[in-house]
Amino acid sequence: MTDWSLRAATPADVDAVAELRAVVLRADLERLGRYDEHGVRRRLRDGFVPAHTRVIEVAGALAGSVALRPAADAHWLEHFYLAPAAQGRGIGSAVLARLLRDTDRAGLRVRLNVLQGSKARRLYERHGFVLERQDAVDVFLVREPTAGAAAN
Repeated sequence: MTDWSLRAATPADVDAVAELRAVVLRADLERLGRYDEHGVRRRLRDGFVPAHTRVIEVAGALAGSVALRPAADAHWLEHFYLAPAAQGRGIGSAVLARLLRDTDRAGLRVRLNVLQGSKARRLYERHGFVLERQDAVDVFLVREPTAGAAAN
């Protein structure tokens, strides 16, 4: 696995993360007939909260992002994107495992949604997420904290 690091996002990261989102989601959104060149970027910009977002760096360069947004009964895992050149190298799994160790220690349920047919769903399921509900576009997954992890 390649060396990677997480750092806190800043407002200056929004454009780079929006562009990454457009690249990463394009094939799935086109397959679902939902790709909008401007909307895909705007949606990220509208929901970007640096305080909840981490930037994934490989060799000091932006390679991805991930957000963990608190909500009433769970934290939402959002904006988890990894540049195509960084995919398939174990980075996404390692980042997710680190985040889930933290949420397990805090006893937090985690929710997310993934596009129908996305290969990312397998990653989430390997890390303990299960189907909560789905519609024509999205699959909503949930993960309860691992038993005993909160005591660690």
